[in-house]
Amino acid sequence: MCSPSLTPTLEESTSQKSKPLPPWNVVLLDDNDHSYEYVIFMLQRLFGHPIETAYLMAKEVDSTGRVIVFSTHRERAELERDRIHAFGADPLIDRCKGSMSALIEPACGQ
Repeated sequence: MCSPSLTPTLEESTSQKSKPLPPWNVVLLDDNDHSYEYVIFMLQRLFGHPIETAYLMAKEVDSTGRVIVFSTHRERAELERDRIHAFGADPLIDRCKGSMSALIEPACGQ
């Protein structure tokens, strides 16, 4: 009597490979209640961006109203957006009442 084989065939094992998750962008939104210093510090702390990259991102969000700060799969993008929302107020600006805003969006074309 033959016993069933528990080893998958090559065809079975290649068809079960996981597909990469589609990328999502974390987008930082501009406001007038946060300083460049705050934005640069936050981007360095949360995402590990070098100071030069963080400065260029701060300039972009200031001039265009938004900047992509991180791209990843959806669940991680949601986590990173929430980390931006929880970062806190800018201590350099008295009128600042809380964190910056961010959103996530599909990274179309990437």
